[in-house]
Amino acid sequence: MAEARSAVATPRVQKKDLGTTDSFDDLLKSYRQMILRNYFRFRNSIRNGVWPTSTNNLGVACGFSLYLLEYEPASGQAVTAYLKRAVDALPLPTSTPRWLRNLLGSMGISFVFFITLMKVRQYLLRILLAYRGWMYENVREVSIKTKLWGLTVKFVSGYQPSLYSCQRSLPRMPVPPLDETLSKLLDSLKPLCSEEEFKQYTKEAGDFEATIGPRLQRLLHLKSWWAPNYVSDWWEKYVYLMSRSPLAINSNYYALDHYIWTPTNRQVSRAANVVHSILYFKRQIDREELTPLLLRNTIPVCMAQYERLFATVRVPGEEIDDLLHFDSTESRHVVVWRQGLFYQLNIYDDKNQILSPAELERLFQDIIDDADKHKESVSESERSVAALTAIDRRSWARIQKQNFTSGINKDNMDLIFKAVCMVVLFDKPPESIVDKGKTLLHADGRTLWFDKSVNLCFFPDGQCGLNVEHTMADAPAMGHVWEYAMTMEVIEKRYLDNGQVMPPPKSFKQSLYSPPRRIIWDITDALEKEINKAVVMNQKNNEDLDLEIRNHNKFGKGIIKKARVSPDAFIQIALQLAYYRHTGRFCQTYEASATRLYQNGRTETVRSCSEDAAAFVRAMVSGKLPKEKLLHLLRVAGERHQKLYRDAMNGKGIDRHLFALYVVSKGLGYESQFLESTIRRPWTLSTSQQPQQQIQANTPDINLEPFRKMCSPGGGFGPVSDEGYGVSYMLPTEYNIFFHVSSKRSCSTTDSRKFSDILFKSMDDMRLLFDNTKLE
Repeated sequence: MAEARSAVATPRVQKKDLGTTDSFDDLLKSYRQMILRNYFRFRNSIRNGVWPTSTNNLGVACGFSLYLLEYEPASGQAVTAYLKRAVDALPLPTSTPRWLRNLLGSMGISFVFFITLMKVRQYLLRILLAYRGWMYENVREVSIKTKLWGLTVKFVSGYQPSLYSCQRSLPRMPVPPLDETLSKLLDSLKPLCSEEEFKQYTKEAGDFEATIGPRLQRLLHLKSWWAPNYVSDWWEKYVYLMSRSPLAINSNYYALDHYIWTPTNRQVSRAANVVHSILYFKRQIDREELTPLLLRNTIPVCMAQYERLFATVRVPGEEIDDLLHFDSTESRHVVVWRQGLFYQLNIYDDKNQILSPAELERLFQDIIDDADKHKESVSESERSVAALTAIDRRSWARIQKQNFTSGINKDNMDLIFKAVCMVVLFDKPPESIVDKGKTLLHADGRTLWFDKSVNLCFFPDGQCGLNVEHTMADAPAMGHVWEYAMTMEVIEKRYLDNGQVMPPPKSFKQSLYSPPRRIIWDITDALEKEINKAVVMNQKNNEDLDLEIRNHNKFGKGIIKKARVSPDAFIQIALQLAYYRHTGRFCQTYEASATRLYQNGRTETVRSCSEDAAAFVRAMVSGKLPKEKLLHLLRVAGERHQKLYRDAMNGKGIDRHLFALYVVSKGLGYESQFLESTIRRPWTLSTSQQPQQQIQANTPDINLEPFRKMCSPGGGFGPVSDEGYGVSYMLPTEYNIFFHVSSKRSCSTTDSRKFSDILFKSMDDMRLLFDNTKLE
């Protein structure tokens, strides 16, 4: 069968290949492109290495010192005398001309001055960025100290940095004091445990602090001194890559496009424009031209995750997966799925430019025509190869080793590995927004290639979305890319009235590009059985997912902020109230927070079920207190939540510290009942607020308020616990809030629709507390 498949593995799309790779001119062109790429990489590495200084400073210093040595101005006699002594001390022959001695001396002195200035500014900026007082102050009431600090940061930062310039100046994430972490942990457990359970946790925590805890803590301190981040590498390895669960539903997440607006109803036109926007964004990342994000237009955040957003794949292993990333020299194509058929589509023309939207539109239409024509001639199992990426990692690793490590299948896997991303062209439109969310999260169990960093998905009616693998980056990074693509469709005219992409300008010259090539698999009988088995298993898991997507439009963050309550805290407390009304108890709740203020920072957990939140919930349910007292309790709980969130952002959280201690204890062979019991407690409520308006960091002059009806509902994920809920929410405007609630149908105690109803009722009840309050 392999020989037969190889014989017909030729392009099925009948289109003249205008490009050629065999000519001498093309060979010279490829070498020229390679030289240019290496030059820009070298230039960027120098710029990033010397930031916040600039190589221009070296030239100015050299010119100024040479001027002093040559012309000896009266106003700089002291400096000139010092420079002369330094030049005379150079080990040069006595016959060396004075002008050459001055030139070499000025160059040497300027270089020493430049390196000193660079190091001083880098370390000074790192010290300044370690200050966190600004985060705990009201934005409207900033202290003089913080204002002076902000001005100093801007002064020391100097000129506009490139994408990764700030990395060296970011502080390393500190290891929290052990006693503080244990104290915070016990506080978080009080609302969740019985009196006996809490006494047991308290005893175990005391024993841990008195025995192995300090030694584990010292080892973490040692790691924090030499590693960029004391926990992020372990988090990626042990939480993501060593997880043996299927990626579908359990790890990957999805994102939707606009809520009630679609710029075109043509699938290929939407795909062409969105893919082109994302490729343009990728090129900005590759060239490090993307402006790094700044909080309050002053404080930089870590941008390291952007490097692996594209051309990245998670390769299954029996015990641990590998994460492979390919640079732009190896990744020059996308892989397109249609009707179960895969196509390799090169995205650069003969001038090394990204294909225009009009060219991509034609090529996507060619792929659709070819796939619709040949789908019946391809077996069901061959059209379902992607199903293998949705099964457990150990089984997928075994199947891949047996069937995809040689011959045509290995070549095909290499193409998928090195692709910038997957592009999925569905043949059926979604029936509802919930159906759309489920399709983007898991599809039909045989379509999405879950190992790839991103699957860009397009429906026949012009709607779109994406599915993202979680290992390589957290949601805000890919959210930034997606927000850019969606926003450009709103603020720029990208489509004609008939829905097609805008034609290129008259000055545009037709480029030469390669046609799509169909990928054909070698499916043995044994592999066919594995694929069919995977499809059945995936569809069973898909049916078990209960997803609800809602738009709460009675009020939004505008009213909440006027009542002097944090919108995020309001929603988290509402979730606690809803769950308590739903089950009659509290549960351990996970809210994701970013730690990107530090080098290689990823996330930290905010344990939002606090004692203050529980006190408000109990008072609200009892109905015995007046509105004024309930509002006071709500604000106290909200302030407590804000502090927990800020602490998490500042590296003062609980769970990453406990996780790192757990990893060290396992590495040393220690068994800690305390760490085991706390680490393995289930996260019944797993929640996350989705970021928005990150694009305004790059385009601050854009006013998005007129386009609020074109906002995106964001995205969602599956539940972390089989007996709990996954809740994702976005506050895109002042007037509405989107929720994505997921659970498992196989659990008799969960119901996403019912929980959403209770959540909305809880929010509305909490809103009534503001009625007798002046909203300022």
